[in-house]
Amino acid sequence: MANLSQEQKQLIETIGIYHEQQGFPPVVGRIMGLLFVSDQTHLSFEEIIDTLNISKSATSNALNLLLQLRLIEYTTFPGDRKRYFSALLDNWQQEVVNKMNSVLAFSKLLRQANELRGNKNPEMSKKVLDRIEFMEFLSAEVPVLLEKWLKNRK
Repeated sequence: MANLSQEQKQLIETIGIYHEQQGFPPVVGRIMGLLFVSDQTHLSFEEIIDTLNISKSATSNALNLLLQLRLIEYTTFPGDRKRYFSALLDNWQQEVVNKMNSVLAFSKLLRQANELRGNKNPEMSKKVLDRIEFMEFLSAEVPVLLEKWLKNRK
């Protein structure tokens, strides 16, 4: 079991609430919080259960979802049959690009909705068009900003 301070426990709960507000089950966010807060690089299934005081099935479901979403990864060690989980920290740049691609895809759907509506509600169409244009702008600019940030770090 990870030995956590009261402040760490509270931060895990806050991270859990954040993820819940993003549409994830509460356990998913708490596991992400634990993986970010823990001073241990990897935590076993049992350590996660014991530390967060959650059921095996909820833990298993949450870990499978996080693995599927490529937000966590697991490793094994020779002579140990357990899987050890950690936050997947190396893919965040691709995650940003993927989110921007998702934003762009949604903007295309909104554009189609505007076209199907025609001129029946010009005020709404204008507001939706503003959102579309901003989403397209954001989708174009974020990769440029990411590249600039990476270049300046070297």
